Amino acid sequence: MSQGNRSIATVSKFDTLAEAFSSKPSNKRCLGLLTRKERWGLSWSGWIVVGLAVLLGSYWLFRSIYPFLATTHRVDTKVLVVEGWVHEYAIRAAVKEFRTGAYEAVVATGGPVEGSGGYTNDFNTWASVGADLLKKNGLPTGVLFMAPSRVMDRDRTYASAVALRRWLASQNVNVRGINIVTENTHARRSQLLFKKALGGKMNVGIIAVDNPDYDPKRWWSYSAGVKDVVSEGFSYLYAVFFVVFATE
Repeated sequence: MSQGNRSIATVSKFDTLAEAFSSKPSNKRCLGLLTRKERWGLSWSGWIVVGLAVLLGSYWLFRSIYPFLATTHRVDTKVLVVEGWVHEYAIRAAVKEFRTGAYEAVVATGGPVEGSGGYTNDFNTWASVGADLLKKNGLPTGVLFMAPSRVMDRDRTYASAVALRRWLASQNVNVRGINIVTENTHARRSQLLFKKALGGKMNVGIIAVDNPDYDPKRWWSYSAGVKDVVSEGFSYLYAVFFVVFATE
């Protein structure tokens, strides 16, 4: 091949390479600060599977969250604890629990009543309010005691549990277990926080009293049910991550 033909072939080769490079789209923008990469995405069938999984998960959540929060699990004990802030339907259930069980003492717990501006005296606490309601509903006064808390903050249940621990210590009695009466969806959180405050050696049972204003099996059909489940669901998560873990 002559020198002229070699030159023409070389030029054609460089032209071909230049054209190839010039036709390749750039995957960088903004002076190389942005880059484009290939990724996998969901197909229509994939989105359908994800949607079905979300629907099934939502259905499972709706069916299981109330029984999870409003748990009832009794332990063998002679001490019944009643959270004093509960409504009177739970107070009546506590009196019935005492009469049908083998209890020898009932202890009302709770901190300062809301709107009081903080602790003023033991009689201005939910422990005192609950004790009065228990007596009003027929509980014998000889078995009734109070363990009031003087703390009014966002961790009132835990503070009430600490107050109960101190009261039990002051009585110089060997109590290895308690059953707590509280309202429906508050039960899981109460059991968790009382266990934390009382220590691992204390058996903590829990008795959840359903709200008579709505059907617990269809809680999502009632505004009160939705309020109970949503508020207590988030409160339980808060208790797990910001109270229990924070006090480890």
